[in-house]
Amino acid sequence: MHWAATGEPTPMYASPEERAAGIAKGPALSAGELRSWLTGSAERLDAALDRLTDEQWRREVVTAQGRTVPATEIPWMRAREVCVHAVDLATGVTFADLPDGFLAALADEIRDRRRLTELPEGHLPEVTAWLAGRPHSLADAPRLGPWL
Repeated sequence: MHWAATGEPTPMYASPEERAAGIAKGPALSAGELRSWLTGSAERLDAALDRLTDEQWRREVVTAQGRTVPATEIPWMRAREVCVHAVDLATGVTFADLPDGFLAALADEIRDRRRLTELPEGHLPEVTAWLAGRPHSLADAPRLGPWL
């Protein structure tokens, strides 16, 4: 958000190690600590999004994966990160709990990024989990590495 607001290049993470450490920290937090962290970060993001001008929304930023995107993609990136990693925490949230519209958009994005032309038959949550390299129930789907 700082990059979009100021034009000053500001990576999402200082390093891949910092990102990995942040992800590894989540499962170690208590439910209250995790809820507080998520709520606080969502409030800060919401406030930062509200302050962006039309010009700043069009400003290009670089994602953690190195893609250059307009700031208009930030809300989708946040939703994707929160939802997929909520499943990763293995606290009972599964891909089946996520909204169908979200799953369809996520499946389309991952399919395109992985340059897949065919998908295995199955319910959308299971196909999306497979695309994301997460546990799924698709019997004959080839193994995919993790995505995101």
